[in-house]
Amino acid sequence: MDNEILENMPNVDAESIKDTDRNSLFNVGVSEHAPRILLLHGSLRARSFSRMANEEAARILQHLGAETKVFDPLGLPQPDSCDETHPKVQELRELVTWSEGMVWCSPERHGSMTSIMKSQIDWIPLSIGAVRPTQGKTLAVMQVSGGSQSFNTVNQLRILGRWMRMLTIPNQSSIPKAWLEFDDDNRMKPSSLYDRVVDVMEELVKFTLLTRDIKEHLVDRYSERKESLADFKKRIAQRSKD
Repeated sequence: MDNEILENMPNVDAESIKDTDRNSLFNVGVSEHAPRILLLHGSLRARSFSRMANEEAARILQHLGAETKVFDPLGLPQPDSCDETHPKVQELRELVTWSEGMVWCSPERHGSMTSIMKSQIDWIPLSIGAVRPTQGKTLAVMQVSGGSQSFNTVNQLRILGRWMRMLTIPNQSSIPKAWLEFDDDNRMKPSSLYDRVVDVMEELVKFTLLTRDIKEHLVDRYSERKESLADFKKRIAQRSKD
């Protein structure tokens, strides 16, 4: 950054701020493997409409060229009831690490997402050692409702996505009276609601392809670089004393 500009920014740490390196941004390697998408649903019912919506979404994603995996929350313990070595917790975290994008689909219960949906997200840490398993990855949010259409759950999922430092795509899906939208084979019936699910999955794949190779650049933060530099200098100074 130009020194004259920095002189007009007296509170900025010149060592920590940096220009956008266009060469490194546009010369990154381009991944050729299929986009890896993990789908989470928020119900344990035998005929779970959030699971069925996710299964429909997975079919669409596969048609669009993505590789998909659906996590089954059955057997996942409540957060803080055990440690992270529990097999279901390990399974979830491994899938999150594997993924490049996610779909979160929850029923709306009492005007909110279900506890099952929230438990899965609560088991996903912001960091595992030096790895941040969700940072910079894409996210699509969906909800199913037993009654009239609402957007309470998708709005809450968006807040969680932002908290997990994910790139939540603009489009979303809300399926009202979900029990009317699936046939006896658990397939979603043709409708404008189905078309919206296709729209959302198509957008998710596009955003994943656009961002997966530069996600570290997109979420790189000045404040964290400044903190890391200060910590590094502190450790060097301490070693000099020792």
